[in-house]
Amino acid sequence: MSGGLQGVLVALDVDGTVVDLDESLSDRVREAVGRVAAGGAHVVVATGRSLHGTLPVLQRLGLREGFVVCSNGAVTVQLDPAVDEGYRVVSLHTFDPSGVAELLREHLPAGLFATEVLGRGYKLTAPFPEGELTGDMQIVPFDELFAEPVMRVIIRSPEHTSAEFSRLVDEVGLHGVAYSVGWTAWLDLAPDGVTKASALEEVRLRLDVDPGRTLAVGDGRNDVEMLRWAGRGVAMGNAPAEVQAAADEVTGTVDEDGLAQVLEGLLAVGPTA
Repeated sequence: MSGGLQGVLVALDVDGTVVDLDESLSDRVREAVGRVAAGGAHVVVATGRSLHGTLPVLQRLGLREGFVVCSNGAVTVQLDPAVDEGYRVVSLHTFDPSGVAELLREHLPAGLFATEVLGRGYKLTAPFPEGELTGDMQIVPFDELFAEPVMRVIIRSPEHTSAEFSRLVDEVGLHGVAYSVGWTAWLDLAPDGVTKASALEEVRLRLDVDPGRTLAVGDGRNDVEMLRWAGRGVAMGNAPAEVQAAADEVTGTVDEDGLAQVLEGLLAVGPTA
């Protein structure tokens, strides 16, 4: 990459990158994001969060225009203050995950299952641990979760550690879907081939950004494809080893304002080849 920030796409994960586990957003990170956007870059938040869970973060960052990738790539919106909702959906990927979900339920009889309802909340089989989901919650029978195509399924197993849960998922073997395991015993299912990277590629083409003028910063296992996709992929210092290995470089942790370090460097010297 060379030149100024015009025509540069900057993709940012949210949890563990923009905000910490307590949802704290530092002034330094907020200011750095604002300066990069003001400098002409296309700042695209790319998160596993639902749309309704992402909008408050955009407000805190002061982002009122541009594209946003939610639900690990299943939903992409374009911010538009002229419409009542403040955004327009430009891409939505749905699928029928009932077979895979049924297989997982056989191995996780006490597991919690949820499907996302765009812009509103979730349908779920039982309450999740406090604070893990936001929006409207509707408890429904398992089969009703899949009465119509869905964009995302969440499976949570509070009785397992993350490592135990990862092993169980590997043993089950999931086919025909995209999936990622979170920090806790948490699993996201998405349509096959749909990731943050696939959604960002759609955005890149819409914006006609050169592939070499893309930067991505993230910390989670669901960021691996995004970091590999970017011309410059940067892992947070708090990212697991396999995420750091997928990146071109590693910055400081979220508590050290690692994202701001990257963005301030971008502002100081511009994109580098």
